[in-house]
Amino acid sequence: MKTQQDFSYDLTVKVSAKEAMKKISQVGLWWAKDFKGNASKLKDEFSVYFGDTYVNFRISEVVPDKKIIWLVTDCNLHWIKDKKEWKNTEVIWTLAEKGGKTQIHFVHMSLTPESECYESCEAGWTHHLKDSLLKLINNGKGFPE
Repeated sequence: MKTQQDFSYDLTVKVSAKEAMKKISQVGLWWAKDFKGNASKLKDEFSVYFGDTYVNFRISEVVPDKKIIWLVTDCNLHWIKDKKEWKNTEVIWTLAEKGGKTQIHFVHMSLTPESECYESCEAGWTHHLKDSLLKLINNGKGFPE
């Protein structure tokens, strides 16, 4: 029997975990230009918008400089049949500082190869993490859409 494999991605950055966490919470600087709310403290709520697509989040867990969990409270993934596919899924960021660098482990729980949006969402997350968040953290400028 095939087991589900949640989408995950790892980044290594040249800053402290505290600084990396701060940059991750600046969602409007690396993911979505159309960003509303706050994304840094427990119970913060925020939304990202890409045309007809939107995703609403609530921060459900924070361990300072180590972990933050974003719970999807609502969404409209306009290009797929199950527009609410991400609802009640979690985006989990785990950080570990060592040797002057920080390892960032990103997991989108329940975003698996069986998911309707897996192919496009995997490509999207990989782009935003590798081409935008990494550049924001290491070079001071991200490329939000």
